[in-house]
Amino acid sequence: MNNLLKGKKGIIFGALNDKSIAWQTAIKCYEQGAEFVLTNAPIAMRLGEINNLAAACGNAQIIPCDVSKNEDMENLIAKSMEILGGKVDFILHSVGMSLNIRKGKDYTDLDYKFMHDTLDISAMSFHRLMQTVYKMDAINEWGSIVALTYIGAQKVFPDYSEMGDAKSLLESFARGFGYRLGKERSVRVNTISQSPTKTTAGSGVKGFGDFYDYAEALSPLGNASAEDCANYSVLMFSDLSRKVTMQNLFHDGGFSNTGFSYDVFKMMDKKSE
Repeated sequence: MNNLLKGKKGIIFGALNDKSIAWQTAIKCYEQGAEFVLTNAPIAMRLGEINNLAAACGNAQIIPCDVSKNEDMENLIAKSMEILGGKVDFILHSVGMSLNIRKGKDYTDLDYKFMHDTLDISAMSFHRLMQTVYKMDAINEWGSIVALTYIGAQKVFPDYSEMGDAKSLLESFARGFGYRLGKERSVRVNTISQSPTKTTAGSGVKGFGDFYDYAEALSPLGNASAEDCANYSVLMFSDLSRKVTMQNLFHDGGFSNTGFSYDVFKMMDKKSE
């Protein structure tokens, strides 16, 4: 099915390189007829390859945005509407950062300044985004807002540390603001709980490789890739999901509902040989 997003306009946060879910989502949205603005933190834009993505997506405009700053968010939304010629139809929030994880701090020895930054950038930014969109009346009726999350919000994965708490807060914001945006503006808000994915950020978590293999073995359909998640995001941005809102949607090959798999034991046997 082509042109699922024909005529739709949006904002995509967080594309760093071709391994990132946001990058793949931008490619898929463009293929499906959407027009959009790309945004990321200024430092991430310097480190990444976002200009190449913009060129591949019809010379999409790029607007830097520090998601922890109200003025940056307001500037992003205002400029996006100016560039796109009006309100947007979809937004992808693909933002997360933990200096505690990056610096190897254990959950029992967190730096609280770092933790504050983690919660601000990874979760509060989602509320800040929706509040700004709400106050500026920046999204069309039946628009769709999606944020990326992880099952670490519900279950303990020790090395995921405080990001599990941040994702729990993110998912709560989707419900809290989802109700209000739905009731008043007919806008839907959902989170996609994605499989462990070989992105630059994901691969930086301690023990990621082993856990990726474990999730692959436990999930009946295997791990969902960044491209798979991009396709699912397109569905959530399209009119095919008009009545889906305030949901945390597991996109993980069945991992979240699987308790036992012989493939896991086979994998462990191989590693012990």
